[in-house]
Amino acid sequence: MRLHRLIALFVSLFGVVALAGGAWASASPEITETQLDLTHTATGYLAVMLFVVAYLVVMGEEVIKLRKSKPVLLAAGLIWGMIAFAYSQHGLPHVAEAAMRHNILEYAELFLFLLVAMTYVNAMEERLVFQALRSWLVRSGFNYRMMFWMTGILAFFISPVADNLTTALLMCAVLLAVGQESPRFVSLGCVNVVVAANAGGAFSPFGDITTLMVWQKGVVDFWTFFHLFIPSAVTFLLPAAVMHFFVPQGAPAQSDEQVFVKRGGLVIIGLFLATIATAVGFHNFLHLPPVAGMMMGLAYLKFYSFYLRKTFGNQQSRRAIARRLGREVTDEDLGGVVPFDSFNAVARAEWDTLLFFYGVILCVGGLGMIGYLAWISEAMYAGWGPTAANIAVGVLSAVIDNIPIMYAVLTMQPQMDLGQWLLVTLTAGVGGSLLSIGSAAGVALMGQSRGRYTFFTHLRWTPVIALGYAGGIATHFVLNAHFFKP
Repeated sequence: MRLHRLIALFVSLFGVVALAGGAWASASPEITETQLDLTHTATGYLAVMLFVVAYLVVMGEEVIKLRKSKPVLLAAGLIWGMIAFAYSQHGLPHVAEAAMRHNILEYAELFLFLLVAMTYVNAMEERLVFQALRSWLVRSGFNYRMMFWMTGILAFFISPVADNLTTALLMCAVLLAVGQESPRFVSLGCVNVVVAANAGGAFSPFGDITTLMVWQKGVVDFWTFFHLFIPSAVTFLLPAAVMHFFVPQGAPAQSDEQVFVKRGGLVIIGLFLATIATAVGFHNFLHLPPVAGMMMGLAYLKFYSFYLRKTFGNQQSRRAIARRLGREVTDEDLGGVVPFDSFNAVARAEWDTLLFFYGVILCVGGLGMIGYLAWISEAMYAGWGPTAANIAVGVLSAVIDNIPIMYAVLTMQPQMDLGQWLLVTLTAGVGGSLLSIGSAAGVALMGQSRGRYTFFTHLRWTPVIALGYAGGIATHFVLNAHFFKP
């Protein structure tokens, strides 16, 4: 009974909001061809309110323990319901439908691309690829300062291929393992890893959701992204160089932990690289969406999964593993007590994150349909100028997730040269490092570090990180000046 009442209440609330919003919207919107200006109507005001409330709930995820996808999914449905009602009141019922289908298509490409990437990352995790790397680092015998630089550099170079969240979690596990006796080392190392992972993701089409959206939109081609390598490196190296002098001296206790990569793990790494190459080839040479190449690459993993299942435990695989280990093999050496299954890797994708992207893209698309993005574009890019606007985008991404911000910029499509598009790609990618809540990597590490890395720990180093942020922007203007129109 309680569930039925809740559903009835929700339907009633939606009906009231949609009817009221539609009635007020019909009073005074301006009509330009088939596009209604709803910015100064109740529909527009309610849409903004819904989005703000939903995002405040998202920002409080760690406190209220409500998954971030739920509020934005609800807000997206309500916003588009009000838009559709407003358009139907003006005899334009199919305009909102076509606009929503366009947003869903953009989401579908992003969704399938990320699903394949997450599946490969999960497969490598299941094959203990990342754990073996962590084990090697723990056994390496590096002192604290060497470990500080090693984890930062690895985070910078791993995040362009894997995502910055997975990279940060891996490096944080290393910091916690070697820094049990030095909380100060762990906190400084976590700050460094967050900055490095975000910086590394900014120069690669695969390193961050924002760069992926820019690439899939066709604004910046694949190889041009790598002109951001040195500016991104500066945003990481400048803060790290300052923090280096505050890292404790000495070395952690030695560990004899050893983890072996499961059978097929190294081949899966190769297949992932082949998948990336296929996506790039499809986009650059065949002019097909990159997601087509990624989905083809998923087939590589599935066929190899079939091979691993068919050869699981046979004498040939046992002998090969025994030669590598120098001893008798166990079920765990074979890759676990059950064969590898690629569908398990698909099932373990970050579904909450994928659904969150749907809600964000539809919410921002709805605000664009209402007319707010055109208004913001005029105020920022025409009023302030593209340079100031793009730098502000990076600063804003330290407070609000960079995904809706970048999607808004791409939806607004301001008139900018390639240098400015690279600038906003850089700032949106590294701006989240200014605060611990500004990126998924920072939020995740606050939870993983068990109080050793906190919001205020990170805030203490924000001025130094801001120095790197400014240095990266200045480096971009100097090295990539030929991309800017005179």
